[in-house]
Amino acid sequence: MKIHEYQAKKLLADRGVAVPRGFAATTAAEAGAAFAKLGVGIAVVKAQIHAGGRGKGRFAGAEDGPGGVQLVRSKAEAEAASQRMLGKKLRTIQTGPEGQEVRCVWVEEGSAIARELYLGIAVDRAVGAPVMMVSTEGGMEIEKVAEEHPEKILKARVHPIWGLRTHQARTLAYGLGLSHDQVPKAVPFFQALAKAFLDLDCSIAEINPLVVTKSGDLIALDAKINFDSNALFRHPDVVALRDEAEEDPKEVEASRFDLSYIALDGNIGCMVNGAGLAMATMDTIKLHGGEPANFLDVGGGATTEKVTAAFKILLSDPKVKGVLVNIFGGIMKCDTIAQGVITAAREVKIQVPLVVRLEGTNVEKGKQLLEQSDVKIIPASSLDEAAAKICAAVR
Repeated sequence: MKIHEYQAKKLLADRGVAVPRGFAATTAAEAGAAFAKLGVGIAVVKAQIHAGGRGKGRFAGAEDGPGGVQLVRSKAEAEAASQRMLGKKLRTIQTGPEGQEVRCVWVEEGSAIARELYLGIAVDRAVGAPVMMVSTEGGMEIEKVAEEHPEKILKARVHPIWGLRTHQARTLAYGLGLSHDQVPKAVPFFQALAKAFLDLDCSIAEINPLVVTKSGDLIALDAKINFDSNALFRHPDVVALRDEAEEDPKEVEASRFDLSYIALDGNIGCMVNGAGLAMATMDTIKLHGGEPANFLDVGGGATTEKVTAAFKILLSDPKVKGVLVNIFGGIMKCDTIAQGVITAAREVKIQVPLVVRLEGTNVEKGKQLLEQSDVKIIPASSLDEAAAKICAAVR
């Protein structure tokens, strides 16, 4: 789960991370009032969408105009800047060509920037723990820094119980070239971010850039936090921050039925049980020259209702020109899948090729249900055969 920058800054500020003062606004009048309330000579109006690269982004229909981060020096300028953003679609490197509509802006006091650094925490599967990363290359994407200048990234393992130790924080601070006066400020800053990461069950907590001001203070000029969705039941306050308007409607609908669904750019819909089998199914489709339209794992204990919902979500994607159902029955019985497929296909009046491969518990019963139904189905006995058939049918 993702949240907006202004929401992330509120969570971090509550946990001891220094952030600039600011106010959220959904209208130009509110943005102007926010500037007046800040009482500063310069502020920044920042478009709030779930994507990075907002400063370099451009609004649809105004590609030569200002981006999603604008400096303002008066109430009138704050109103004008927010007016240019609100209700418009901002295109960034992370949104794709369709862009994302801006429904909220963040009006923040200006900062006297002396240096821009990078600070972030992510789960490192190789070491089985969160890892804090710092770099002198603030403002750049950490992936690009890792590719071009890996020596400029310093790391420290965050203990899942004890957090980031003081000596680790000091090592990172000195590695960034911070002065002796700045290190005592950096240590609690780094430790507060680590504690927030652990307490909130984050998957990513990133401050880019982390700013050193001309007065020597450290401030989170930007903030990005993603959460482990499996742990959200422990954080109702975080769940309340969810903005469904920023998410794919199909993914929102899937979450209501506890389905693991991720939209992709292809034209072959996939319904599979088990993440590993789903990945293998997508790989095999690509092996036969096709492109999967989604990742969809219905899980091991799905009901007919759940399978029907999954099927409807697949077919709601206008890009889908064919569907491959690949089920290996264990806890999930093949006859349950078959009944769900039949029910959904009847309700939505499926008009695209449908290939079904069933194997495992109650497979003969499932195949019999499919054969006796009035739904037009292309059967397959193996994953390779199923992928070949759906790719050929779509072509």
